[in-house]
Amino acid sequence: MDLRTSKTTTEADGRPANNLLRRLNPADYALLAPHVAVDDAAANELLYSPGDDVQVVHFPCGPALATFLVPNEDGRDVETILVGREGAVGGIVSEGFLPAYTRICVKFGGPFARINVARLEAAKLRSPSLRNIFARYADCLLAQIFQSTACNAIHSIEQRTAKWILAAMERTGDESSVPLTHEQLATLLGVGRSYASRVLQSFKAEGVLDTRRGAILVRNHDGLRQRACLCNDAVKMHFEEVLRGVYPTEEGAAAPAPHRAD
Repeated sequence: MDLRTSKTTTEADGRPANNLLRRLNPADYALLAPHVAVDDAAANELLYSPGDDVQVVHFPCGPALATFLVPNEDGRDVETILVGREGAVGGIVSEGFLPAYTRICVKFGGPFARINVARLEAAKLRSPSLRNIFARYADCLLAQIFQSTACNAIHSIEQRTAKWILAAMERTGDESSVPLTHEQLATLLGVGRSYASRVLQSFKAEGVLDTRRGAILVRNHDGLRQRACLCNDAVKMHFEEVLRGVYPTEEGAAAPAPHRAD
């Protein structure tokens, strides 16, 4: 499978608005640039199903988000982690042509940069520093999965609700609202819709959140942070140690300048 090169980008310097791609030094990005295509993906677009050959790496750009969903025997999908402009999904460190384990879907629509896995692997063979960046990102992604597993085991639904909303806000760059429905939040939390609605009602009663059709509005940022667990902070700390500047922050929405691997 090959991808047509697209001239569509979202940054003035010609790079897609993805922090991981912008972390690459100029020589490494030049190896990928001719093969990167950027197009818009709609919310709920399916990128991979379990068993699919992983042939394309997808890099969310700007406010776009992808999500990993693990199917269960009762027919429900449970979301595990969100991936935004700090990363990528599909074929990060493999040589491709391996089956996907989970479903990967577009959570929030927007631009995605895409590159064929074979093209990425060819570039990594030519550049140790490029291999290093993607290996470091794979480590960060694994840490995010570990943290999510621990969070689901020990933290309350209320803490996890606040955590997910804060995580989505950081990645989309919108400090006032998150385009989440009650049903989508329930999937993130792995609970029934009625349970998720009750949690949102308690947050609304406390003046922390409000809701409108298809979105959650944040009324009290400090109150939301106080109710969240510290799992987001742990993930951000690891990103900063391994790939400084890649994880989005409220203070700095702009992507990091190109940088050589440490």
